[in-house]
Amino acid sequence: MADNKPLPPGSTIGMLGGGQLGRMTALAAANLGYRVHVFCPDRDNPTAQVSSAATVAAYEDETALARFAGMVDVVTYEFENVPDVTARLLAARVPVRPGPEALRVAQDRIVEKDFVNKCGVRTAAWRQVDGVAELDTAVAALGRPAVLKSTRLGYDGKGQVKIDASTDLAEAWKRMGSRHGILEGFVDFACEISVIVARGADGAMAPYPAVENRHVNHILDTTIAPAALSKAQASEAEGIARALARALDLVGLLAIEMFLTRGGEILVNELAPRPHNSGHWTMDACRTSQFEQFVRAVAGLPLGAIDRHADAVMKNLIGAEVETWPAIVAEPGAKLHLYGKAEARPGRKMGHVNRLYPLGEAPRG
Repeated sequence: MADNKPLPPGSTIGMLGGGQLGRMTALAAANLGYRVHVFCPDRDNPTAQVSSAATVAAYEDETALARFAGMVDVVTYEFENVPDVTARLLAARVPVRPGPEALRVAQDRIVEKDFVNKCGVRTAAWRQVDGVAELDTAVAALGRPAVLKSTRLGYDGKGQVKIDASTDLAEAWKRMGSRHGILEGFVDFACEISVIVARGADGAMAPYPAVENRHVNHILDTTIAPAALSKAQASEAEGIARALARALDLVGLLAIEMFLTRGGEILVNELAPRPHNSGHWTMDACRTSQFEQFVRAVAGLPLGAIDRHADAVMKNLIGAEVETWPAIVAEPGAKLHLYGKAEARPGRKMGHVNRLYPLGEAPRG
């Protein structure tokens, strides 16, 4: 696929990862006339259930990757813990969007924080720590409370330990469970927000409005769209998203999680170069959902209009909460989205529901 030539309908998008984000992307791709071929180590994954083809193999299987590359027209990914070497191997054979560099930056917290700060964007104060002695020095510099995180593979609170006045640092290091960590200074935030920005192959960008995210047990529980920000704060958040997407030369979607401090500052927390849980509300409240927009960018199509025709509250269905689906489908106006997962385990995202409200009337209680 030439950089300036859109994929024609009937082309195949290769998807690394088989979770719910890939599933909803595949459904959006089908609506635009594309096929999706998923590459995932797990059988009967949510994406494979709605895709035209599936390869079941390890991400390090170079033979399977080469065969996969020969069967698709472009490759993307639905989570950032795909090995960046996998993306680089594929990029030598077929376009990969977003590129391997975006993946490399987003999957290591040290690299990510350094990248964001070099772009002139603020984060919480942080220190790299590679052992208990360095952790002790970092805590002395940043103070308590603070948060110790593994540099890689952490999500939904995994690999994170809060350090308060009584925390034993050796025990905290052991609980974090990695050889490499990052200590982040405590942020006294008013709320957590995120912005998702699409960037096309032609450099055009379209940021969705900032939303407020509320977590339970470190897992996103509810997203309220839009966030209750001042015009200046909303503009700053969208500007940060644009700047980071441009700096990454990203083609696809970039989700930026941020803190709004009680003093009104916006600090970047994490990046994700893919569709994001906090963008699920767009499926029912926007002219173009994040998933269609992702497909458009990856396939080289013009970006779609992102007009919001309603406010929205997205509620994740975690674990046994999915058992409330009969009541949700009977609720007038509620939009239920289930992910095809067979087993409802604690902490597992099984689906979500979007509830729409007239513009300016989303409940915030």
